[in-house]
Amino acid sequence: MSAEPLLTVENVSLTLGGYLILNDVNLQVASSEIVALIGPNGAGKSTLARIALGLIRPDRGRVWRKPGLRLGYMPQRLTVDATLPLTVQRFVTLSAHARRAQVQAALAEVGAASIIDAPVQAISGGEMQRALLARALLREPDLLVLDEPVQGVDVNGQYELYDLIGNLRQRRGCGILMVSHELHLVMAATDHVLCLNQHICCSGHPDHVARDPAYLALLGRDGARRLAVYHHHHDHRHDLHGGVVAGFPSSPAPASLSGEEEIKPRPTDERDG
Repeated sequence: MSAEPLLTVENVSLTLGGYLILNDVNLQVASSEIVALIGPNGAGKSTLARIALGLIRPDRGRVWRKPGLRLGYMPQRLTVDATLPLTVQRFVTLSAHARRAQVQAALAEVGAASIIDAPVQAISGGEMQRALLARALLREPDLLVLDEPVQGVDVNGQYELYDLIGNLRQRRGCGILMVSHELHLVMAATDHVLCLNQHICCSGHPDHVARDPAYLALLGRDGARRLAVYHHHHDHRHDLHGGVVAGFPSSPAPASLSGEEEIKPRPTDERDG
């Protein structure tokens, strides 16, 4: 990419509670670039995202962020106590002060202006994801970090959110680092995919789904426009503890492996999803 780098992660390693979480990982995100992190549960995806955000310090390696970089973070899931009286407006301003007009504009940008006064507990899963995204946009970010942005959303809602994310990149020119639990399907607008399982197993550009007749038949042309197939080429596999077993041919990884994340870093003895 010729765009200006926003974030560079070089040779990062991390061990938590005696478990190797990340081993010699490299990552770069530039302006107007979408980078997808995929991998199974326990691969270290969300930990790597938190290292990028500066929430966790690695044991080894270097993290460089563009001076003055503004970050927006959308966590995978946030649980709100059912007894807590909290409107969407209040919810999205808990971590960033903003006037009502600013909140209204951010919600309108993500297609959720109508829920500004709704109780958080009353909105749908898709509306919650849009509220979380609006919350991140209030920071006017140069880099958006999205952890499972379509988690808990139905297929049509996923398509709409992927379109929205692509449009945000075009409209705002921000870089986007997106964690995904889908091991083969990523949004078609993705520029680069990193398949992570403690280390970078493979990386590259996704193949457009329109080239795959099977996925065209499964998703239809409208879905194919939004999604792409990423073909893995591993020269090893991992055992149940995450260790590398070399010399085995590549085989398809199971899709739809998901986890649950929260905003704050987890205790140092807990493994990542």
